[in-house]
Amino acid sequence: MKRSGVADLPLHGGRVPHWLAHRMAKMGTAIVESIVIRYGRAEFLSRLSDPFWFQALGAVMGMDWHSSGITTSVMGALKRGLDSRSRELGIYICGGRGRHSRNTPNELRAVSDRCGFDGEALVRTSRLTARIDNNAIADGFQIYLHTFVLTADNQWAVVQQGMNDSTGMARRYHWHSSTVRDFTIAPHTAIVGEHQGEIMNLVDREAKPAQAALLETAREKPLVTLQEATRLCLPARHEVHAPDVDLKRLGGVLAV
Repeated sequence: MKRSGVADLPLHGGRVPHWLAHRMAKMGTAIVESIVIRYGRAEFLSRLSDPFWFQALGAVMGMDWHSSGITTSVMGALKRGLDSRSRELGIYICGGRGRHSRNTPNELRAVSDRCGFDGEALVRTSRLTARIDNNAIADGFQIYLHTFVLTADNQWAVVQQGMNDSTGMARRYHWHSSTVRDFTIAPHTAIVGEHQGEIMNLVDREAKPAQAALLETAREKPLVTLQEATRLCLPARHEVHAPDVDLKRLGGVLAV
């Protein structure tokens, strides 16, 4: 298992016009069809997993803004365009942005039933990729878009994106199943983006001692941990401000 790349993009709002979304779906479907016929489904997944190729694909499809919208518009257009031809081309796109991302497990199970795959294994893979980028890597980005691309050969790619409200940036993560590794040991092969200070990467090869310490802490009785943390320093004010809340930690707790 490897994460094949990361891209940092400015976080922009707004929606793609309907006429452009329609053209992007037609253009994207034609490009995917051409790649699959000429090079095969595995090659399409490999290219989709490259953050630079993905950015170029968005520009060719008509979304030439270098912003967060390129991820949502490209994956949305591909999902719409390939939906009616998924069986013909052997490519299925599950998930999406916001509430659509939460429907990924059901969509994966439906595709698995038709293709004879282990649906629960794919659901577990989907959740692990999201949790690793959302929780194991403390880079300040909260995942809000998750798409799982599956082929009839039971190969897959994941394209997901997180946002950082404080910096006004979005970060896109790419995964590819071509190399199977341990989820907890350096699952990525490249990180492409602007340096934004130190982060905590719990899936780095050098993080094994931290992983072991976390597991040991989780196995201990809560009383033991509480006795070691005996001092709590709180502000004089009563209200809770936005900087007081760590959204990534809160999301990790709510996801348990």
